[in-house]
This record gives sequence, structure tokens and C-alpha cells, in this order.
Amino acid sequence: MNTVAHQTHGHGYLGKKDKLLKRLARAEGQVRGVARMVEEDRYCIDILTQLAAVDTALESVALEILDDHVKHCVAGALASGDEADGKRKIEELLAAVRRFAKTR
Repeated sequence: MNTVAHQTHGHGYLGKKDKLLKRLARAEGQVRGVARMVEEDRYCIDILTQLAAVDTALESVALEILDDHVKHCVAGALASGDEADGKRKIEELLAAVRRFAKTR
């Protein structure tokens, strides 16, 4: 998909934007809860359990956005016939997957 078409049609996640923002707000609340736990000198394992829950919540949002990126941005670039844009989108995708793999 060329840059003009991409700007016109937006990003793949736009149809889910409100849902994603709600999930991110929940994760933000979880992080504030963990901070309170630290302030209150809560037990280490309890804090680690909550941090794992935050990580899972954020990973879920990230994977949904990555899925939308593949289905919208990468697929659109490949379907457009713009070889340079297609290669760019593939490289972006691979870089994102590498970042996910490094965090595991």
C-alpha cells in the first residue's frame, strides 16, 4: 500500500481502538496497583504475580496490534504491488517479531 493510501485508510487497529484503549487503561491501573503494593511493603511473590499479570495484559494488546498490522498494513503493502513498500513492511514485521522473541 502506498503512503497516500495508507494515510487514507489508517492503521489496522483503528476499528478496535476503543477496545484497545480500555485494555491499556486496565493495564495502567494494574501498574498503579503494583506501585501501591511496593509502597505498602507487600510480599515479593505477590508483587511478582501482579507484574506477570501486567506483562500478560500488555502482551495480549501487543499481539492484537501485531495481528492487525499483518492483516492490514503488511497485506495491503503486498497487495498494492509496490515492491519497495512491501519489503519495508516485511522488514518492520520481522523486526517486531524479533523484539517479541527477545523478551521471552
